[in-house]
Amino acid sequence: MNKVMLIGNVGADPEVRYVEQGVAVARLRLATTERGYTLQNGTQVPDHTDWHQVILWRKLAEVVEKYVHKGDKLYIEGRLRYTTYDDKQGQRRYVTEIWADNMEMLNGRSSTDNQ
Repeated sequence: MNKVMLIGNVGADPEVRYVEQGVAVARLRLATTERGYTLQNGTQVPDHTDWHQVILWRKLAEVVEKYVHKGDKLYIEGRLRYTTYDDKQGQRRYVTEIWADNMEMLNGRSSTDNQ
């Protein structure tokens, strides 16, 4: 099973484009943060933030285009996709993306399902 669930904040306004036959595709960066804590011996463990590339298609992308902005809190449910490519210098690059199947806006707005 390939399933990812994230709750995080949008790092920049989403990029939305339209491909063949008017299909919308949105790309956004989502930051998830694990809060820091203090160990029993007094050692401070700082916050840790990870950044995720999220891809949304069709109706989800259209909702993102209208309602999602930098700083918004989202719940994303989807699956991991891995791709590779060679950059201009011939270096092999690896990309990890989350292809969203479901998105819920956690800023008091309504939720949206891909189905």
